[in-house]
Amino acid sequence: MRITMVGAGYVGLVSGACFADFGHEVVCVDKDPARVEALRAGEIPIFEPGLEEIVATNAQAGRLSFSTDLAGAVPGADAVFIAVGTPSRRGDGFADLSYVYGAAREIAAALEGYTVVVTKSTVPVGTGDEVDRIIREERPQAEFSVVSNPEFLREGAAIEDFKRPDRILIGAEDERGARLVAELYRPLYLNAAPVLTTGRRTAELTKYAANAFLALKITFINEIADLCEQVGADVQDVARGIGLDNRIGRKFLHAGPGYGGSCFPKDTLALARTAQNHGSPLRLVETVVAVNEQRRTTMARKILAACGGSVRGKRIAILGLTFKPNTDDMREAPALAIIRALQDAGAAIQAFDPEGMENARALLDDVEYAKDAYACAQGAEALVLMTEWDSFRALDLRRIKAAMAGNVVVDLRNVYRPQDMARHGFAYTGVGRAG
Repeated sequence: MRITMVGAGYVGLVSGACFADFGHEVVCVDKDPARVEALRAGEIPIFEPGLEEIVATNAQAGRLSFSTDLAGAVPGADAVFIAVGTPSRRGDGFADLSYVYGAAREIAAALEGYTVVVTKSTVPVGTGDEVDRIIREERPQAEFSVVSNPEFLREGAAIEDFKRPDRILIGAEDERGARLVAELYRPLYLNAAPVLTTGRRTAELTKYAANAFLALKITFINEIADLCEQVGADVQDVARGIGLDNRIGRKFLHAGPGYGGSCFPKDTLALARTAQNHGSPLRLVETVVAVNEQRRTTMARKILAACGGSVRGKRIAILGLTFKPNTDDMREAPALAIIRALQDAGAAIQAFDPEGMENARALLDDVEYAKDAYACAQGAEALVLMTEWDSFRALDLRRIKAAMAGNVVVDLRNVYRPQDMARHGFAYTGVGRAG
């Protein structure tokens, strides 16, 4: 089948490449000519394991192409996916849908024959209705369906998530549209991926509800971690103890500096604002947003306390900048707020991240970037492990200790065992651990 993907950002590029790998003919359309030219040259603008290979393979096979011409890519397409950004709107936190609605108008002008318009972007309840209205207003005689097909892709594991999903969610108001979108995913039936077909509004809300619930789990274990420190318990054991209950599950129960990235911050805020707007406030979600925002300040204070109450004039090494491993995404990364707080307190920052330093340079001032973890530790009076990259999990602790001017280590991801760090002469602080 022929697919047009409007937007060649994270979701659009991953989804388009994976659909092409299924054998579909895919055109990814983006308004940024530089991005399109780079993609045509085989340059991938984001770091996602396996993406470069899958793009190259399908582009070479002629199944995946890139264009700036939306009007030329829509006619003849069986499905046109809207995969543009929905950032938080300045001032009120609602999702900015201007890109979605702009895409809908451009699609409407180019429609020829029956086409399914699919919202892949994360959008508030009722957005599909408005997309439908816009297209009907622009092209009253057009033959089309509007379907919601939310993505559930984890950065760092997106290709695996697309090809072996927990579920495929299709929100449609007519059977014809639902059937066509289900057919696009037919190759996944061999993996027994469950297909859940719902109404369009239900699908839109399900995406937000899923992200909010995961954000709630992260925030919950972070608050339990704070309590563990006060009562002499270990949050990792608590997390194991509750996570082995299959009603709760073990995932997203890792205490740390709070959630970040492109989804959870904006989606929890957008869901809270949507609920308020409909007179049905979600107090739990509102609290999650507030607690996570405060979490960065709490972590900065933890580092200050570990350094004796002051970092003025001290050199602090930061290992990891991205909000999670296996991505170069710095959006809403906890490291941003924590580093700025340390700088405000008078610290000099040196940092290393395997993939995120180029993006970090555009967001952080007065940071010295190192070539590797050991160079980052050189001369530092304290080292903060911010992101749990695999390459940070088995550091040569003797070499790290020899490189540092001090011995303070603050492990915001609980990668190391306190007893091992003590044996190597470090003054170690974790999260949710007594002492």
